[in-house]
Amino acid sequence: MTREYLPGTEIEIIRQVERGKIKHILFDFDGTISLLREGWQGIMAPVCVEMICGSTEPTDQIREEVNVMIDETTGIQTIFQMQRLQEMVRAHGLVPEAEIKSPEAYKEVYNDRLMVPVRERIAAIKSGARTRESFTVKGSLRFLELLSRLDVTMYVFSGTDRDDVRNEASCLGVADYFNEIWGALPSVEEYSKEKIIREIISQHHLEGPQVLAIGDGPVELRNVRDAGGIALGIASDEVNGEGWDESKRDRLLKAGADMLVPDFKEAEQLVEYLFP
Repeated sequence: MTREYLPGTEIEIIRQVERGKIKHILFDFDGTISLLREGWQGIMAPVCVEMICGSTEPTDQIREEVNVMIDETTGIQTIFQMQRLQEMVRAHGLVPEAEIKSPEAYKEVYNDRLMVPVRERIAAIKSGARTRESFTVKGSLRFLELLSRLDVTMYVFSGTDRDDVRNEASCLGVADYFNEIWGALPSVEEYSKEKIIREIISQHHLEGPQVLAIGDGPVELRNVRDAGGIALGIASDEVNGEGWDESKRDRLLKAGADMLVPDFKEAEQLVEYLFP
C-alpha cells in the first residue's frame, strides 16, 4: 500500500481528521518521549520465559508466544502484563502450582532487573556524562516546547508506576510541561488509560477531535480512537532514538493511528499540521 506523507516530510497521514480543535493532549511516556527504559522488552521477555519454563529448557514456541504477548500489551500497566504471564505459566504446566507466583511478585522480579539500566542512565544524566537529549526521542523536547506555547493542556498517562514516571520525567526536564503525570497505582482499579480518557472528556465536556493521544503503544491509540479522539502514533526506532521502526509502525496502524511519525524531528511541521 502506498504511503501518503505531508509534502516534504515523513509525517504519514493515514486518514484525514478534523484539525485545529485540539485542547487536551495525552502523551504516553516510554518510547514516546523517554528512552530511559529502552530495551525493556529484552528484559521482560527472558523473565517471562524463565517463569513459564522453570527448570525446563525453553522452546522457540514459548519464546514466540511471549514476544506476541509483549507486542500486544505494550502500553498497558505492567501488572496486567504480569497477570497474562501468570495465565501463561499455569497454561503451560511446567511449573508446579505451589511455585507459581502472584502477578505482583512477577512484576517485582521484572522491575528489579529493569531498574538496573534505568538507574545507570539517570546517574549518567545527573553526572553530566550524558545529555537529556540522548535519552529522549529525537525532537520530543522541541515538540513539547512548541506545544507549551499553545492553548492546550498536556498530560502523561503511562503504564509505568506513577512515582517512577514522575521521577523520570523530572530527570529529563519535561515534568513542568504537563498538567498531570499519571502512572500505574498499586490498585489496578484506580488507574487505566481508558479510564483517564473517559474522565478528561467528561470533566471538560469535550468532543472527540478536541482530544489527541500521542503514543508508541496500541493501547492508548485504540482507547482514544474508540472515544472519537485523534491518534498520533510514534513508530520510532528506540535504539537510535529516531527513524522508523517498521514493526512498531505496523502495530500502530492496526491500532487505528490517524497519523504516524518516526520521531519529532519535524516538530514545527507537525504542530502546523495539527493546529492549522
